[in-house]
Amino acid sequence: MKIRIIAIGPKMPDWVQLGTEDYLKRMPRDTAIEFVPLPLGKRQKNTPKEKAIQQEGDSMLAAIKENEHVVALDLSGKAWSTEQLAEQLQGWRMGGKNVALLIGGPDGLDARCLAKAQQRWCLSNLTLPHPLVRVLLAEQLYRAWSVTQNHPYHK
Repeated sequence: MKIRIIAIGPKMPDWVQLGTEDYLKRMPRDTAIEFVPLPLGKRQKNTPKEKAIQQEGDSMLAAIKENEHVVALDLSGKAWSTEQLAEQLQGWRMGGKNVALLIGGPDGLDARCLAKAQQRWCLSNLTLPHPLVRVLLAEQLYRAWSVTQNHPYHK
């Protein structure tokens, strides 16, 4: 199974690259994680933010591969504990599809992306900066995998 994290946002600082790569290289080949960065929609003073959200939605929908299980990271989603995320990870593996995790831009996900998602996941009720979300997400996916393997990392 491959997990693709499709994320709207500018180029990330070096510390984000280092942080995410550390967890990505720990993942086994049969559960590979890949980041797919997409550009922000153009935001201008006199242009409604909905236009930028639509641009981001267009690029995100184009990046989702056919037959992927789509999970939107969204405040309206369900919050999962680490153990529940491990169960989700096992379920995704058993489902036989690759997974696309969607991270929206500063104004959230386009409604079409939310509609395409089979699941919605609330990573946190806190407002988190995009760079931190990427590192946190990579770490939590690794932690969930470690739970499924009875690996001591989780303890």
